[in-house]
Amino acid sequence: MNDEVTQYINKTTPWQVPVCERLRAMVHETVPGIEERLQYGKPHFLHEGEHAAVIAATRNKVSFMVFNATDVPVVKGFLRALGGGERKCVDIQEGQEIDFDALADVLRKTTSPSR
Repeated sequence: MNDEVTQYINKTTPWQVPVCERLRAMVHETVPGIEERLQYGKPHFLHEGEHAAVIAATRNKVSFMVFNATDVPVVKGFLRALGGGERKCVDIQEGQEIDFDALADVLRKTTSPSR
């Protein structure tokens, strides 16, 4: 675990800390050996040298974005496309139920060798 990522998480709002911690744990559980670092001021996760995911906390939400997601479908109200669709993002609001299993499934698809 990267200390800068821990510091980033600890500086978020009280409701965001456990969300960010759980996202971080889910990433490490889903992709063993994934590397984490603070890049562009946000926690980034790299798999085999390529960006796999990023956590971004803003005033009102926590965003979790995955890369290499062209083949992952958009899910209305849950997973939205960014750019040309190669990135997908979920925005989490305070008090919102989070389907970490679904997020892990998306991450698994975007980091698998067959993607």
